[in-house]
Amino acid sequence: MKNIRQLMALIVACVILFNGCKKDTVTESKLRNQELQMKSKTAAKQTSAELKKKLNQFQSSLSTNSKQKLKQNLALLLKIHPEYRDKVRKALNIEESTCDDNTLTNQWLDQQLADWNSEIINYVLETAMLDLPTYDALLFENSSANQYFGTNGEYTHQLTKTFKDLKRFWNIESDGIVLAAMHGSMLADRDRLIRTYEAAYGLPPADAEFYADFVLAILDAFPQLRNGDHPIFTFNAFALQSFNFPPYGVIPDKIIMGDGIMEAFTAIGYGDVAPQAILAHEFGHHIQYQLDLFEDEDSPEASRRTELMADAYSAYYLSHARGASMQWKRVKQFLQVFFNIGDCSFTSNQHHGTPAQRMAAAEWGYNLANNAQKQGHILSSQEFTQLFEAQLPQIVQL
Repeated sequence: MKNIRQLMALIVACVILFNGCKKDTVTESKLRNQELQMKSKTAAKQTSAELKKKLNQFQSSLSTNSKQKLKQNLALLLKIHPEYRDKVRKALNIEESTCDDNTLTNQWLDQQLADWNSEIINYVLETAMLDLPTYDALLFENSSANQYFGTNGEYTHQLTKTFKDLKRFWNIESDGIVLAAMHGSMLADRDRLIRTYEAAYGLPPADAEFYADFVLAILDAFPQLRNGDHPIFTFNAFALQSFNFPPYGVIPDKIIMGDGIMEAFTAIGYGDVAPQAILAHEFGHHIQYQLDLFEDEDSPEASRRTELMADAYSAYYLSHARGASMQWKRVKQFLQVFFNIGDCSFTSNQHHGTPAQRMAAAEWGYNLANNAQKQGHILSSQEFTQLFEAQLPQIVQL
């Protein structure tokens, strides 16, 4: 199998969108965002003619072969991450969505994009800027050491503590799993851009350098992109299994947490629970890798099964007395938001289950922990999975 196809086939479980929250937090965030947007719009008007000319020169000089490679790779990402890409493309007005988009997180994301125009969007799509941070983290962040989470490291303690706790809680071999961050700031780093274009897209060095300089010029021209730190670039989280990627070597088992997705949840009032819940869901996929629970053939039913199972793993850990020991009322509030993603992809091989099914799976996981006769006992991953498989037919009837 070709490297890129293999690479994309191993990306699992993108986490996205939601509903409900704390009104005061949203109001403060909205005011802050409006102020930022006003400043960005003023700066955009001052974009020099020289920069515009430079961008036009870059665009007219793009290699047809390189353009085709970027488009082919984008097509693969659209298939692998339908829920993430649907939300992003809807927010960017690239296509309509048939899903309910009246959620606080969607509203927040719309606010972040209020100062973008078609010119900016075209440049972002032309250079695959939406995908570069994902590939950079996927291929090159291969150690948990020296990682920071959040644009300013604000989630670092929260996530590193939870990751350590998850490895203690579940009885799988987890020492080799890397917890790494996805930062949009890589878009301002020429060397990282070059290596990502070469590795993920197969561009020759000259074309990779050309595209890297093009991205830097775009960031320079448009302050609306926040020098790469705009949440749209890292609105994602996922898990993947170790694989060999010549000539770069073995990519380890990994969980990637994007700055943008955590920023969104924090903005709507769930910063105290969202990072842990997302991480616990992604850790659940590594349980599935080790127990060989993924089916050989892709199908909507197969994807739904593993996603609902990961939801149950997450809720069991979050609510267990020896896990995160969170109050179920707060966890449930978050999960109602998190699961209200409007998954309309019922025929997609990446279907995650309906919001009602996902909530049912999570509540089942909570009840398993809460109703246990021995509150201090932690089910093994094998025991938990066996019980879930027996319950799945009831869950999917919702």
